[in-house]
Parts: sequence; structure tokens; C-alpha cells
Amino acid sequence: MFIDTHCHLTDDKIKDCAAAVVESYLSENVEKVIDVGCSVKSSLAARDNSRIYESVFFAAGVHPSDSEGFGGAEEKEIEKLLSDPKCVALGEIGLDYYWKPYDDKAQKECFVRQLELAVKTRMPVALHVRDAYKDAADILKNYRDKLVGGIMHCYSGSKEMSEIFSDYGMSFSFGGTSTYKNAKNVREVVNYLPADLILTETDSPYLAPEGLRGTVNEPKNIPLIAANLASIKGFATEKFAEIVMENAKRVFPKLNV
Repeated sequence: MFIDTHCHLTDDKIKDCAAAVVESYLSENVEKVIDVGCSVKSSLAARDNSRIYESVFFAAGVHPSDSEGFGGAEEKEIEKLLSDPKCVALGEIGLDYYWKPYDDKAQKECFVRQLELAVKTRMPVALHVRDAYKDAADILKNYRDKLVGGIMHCYSGSKEMSEIFSDYGMSFSFGGTSTYKNAKNVREVVNYLPADLILTETDSPYLAPEGLRGTVNEPKNIPLIAANLASIKGFATEKFAEIVMENAKRVFPKLNV
């Protein structure tokens, strides 16, 4: 059985056909998915999906791109969601310096406030970091003994940075980009990391794997991603899927319920 630890069933590209998306991934032996929020609105919608579909769990948080609107009211709403039985993480949160212009001060403030919330609620985190690995590591360093863990979603940083983040208690999730022919750096990191720190994701509806690029990505594509990662690590796909599922249940304890 496979797991998608990071997808967006509430995204406009697929939200109106969520039932068909769920049916299609279940038919491909994808047993569980984590529907990840990027704002209060999408986090609430992800919670609603988790109530409709047994296989759907969710994460609640505010993405760095929405950080300028983050305040006390939003923080209270996220904290409420974290207590839901099917909310497995606080996310996706972090820093993103790719899309310009960006307000790094606002992003850092939002990131720190949500990390503090994760510490308070004892929730793992799902981190979005893009073109900001050093700043993210500098912030996480202050939480290395406070957080209960989490994942670096769609990790594309260096091997050296992966050492730092793993030392801070993070695991690493890889999706369709790990299958791309030009993804030499990602494959190097996957090869370097121990198998017990690796998870699978799609970031659906984005980043479809090689051979499907240009199409709407769905959790049903997880077996393709897992097979590629298993090949890099030298595992049979079935065995690797077992390892990933155990990793996910360790990182996100609420998946066990």
C-alpha cells in the first residue's frame, strides 16, 4: 500500500472532481493521502474532505506566499483545526523566495509564529522551503529540541543542507520532480539519505512525474514516484512502499488512528 504525504485536493484544478480522484488513487493501492492546506480557507476545505473520505487526512497551516495576511485570528483558526482527529500536521509553512517580489520579514514572522504553535500543540510540521534553505535552517535551529518532527516537502536542496535538516529532526518527501531527467541533485540526495527518512508525495495537482508532464497530477501517480525512488535506493517497490508507510506513521502519529 502506498501513501501520498502531500497533495492539494482543494485546488481549483481538481476540487470539483475530488470523488473521482479518490476513487482513482484507491484503485492504484494508494491507501492514504494528506490533503495539505495553504491558508485558513483551504485548510478548512481539506478538513471537510477528510470527513467525507476515509482515506483522506489533512494538514492545516498558512503558506509563506500568504504570510502577509497572517494574524491572530488566522492563528486561532489554525490551532482549532490542529485538534481535529484527522489533522496530522501543521503545514504547509515555511519560506519561499522564488516568487518575486516577496516580503522575507513577513514570511519569517509567519513561519516563527506557526513553529511556536507546533511546539505548543505538539504537532509535526510540513515545511515548504524554496530558494530559502539557509534562512529556514537558521530559524529551525532554534527549534531542534522543541519540535516533534516533520517533513521537508518536495525537497530540492543540497545534500549538505539535508544533513542539517535531518539533524533538526526533519524527514524528506519527494514527488514527481525526483523522476525528471535533469533532477541529478534530487537523486543524489535520495541516494544519500537513509530510507527511514524518505516519504512519497505528489504535490497534486502540480509536478506530474516524467512521462506525464503537462498533465494534471493526481495521487494515483504515487506508485510511479515510489518505483523510481525504490530503484534509486535499491529496493523492490513493494518493500520500499512498506518502509515509506512506516515512516509516515512515525512522522505523523495520527495516521495510525
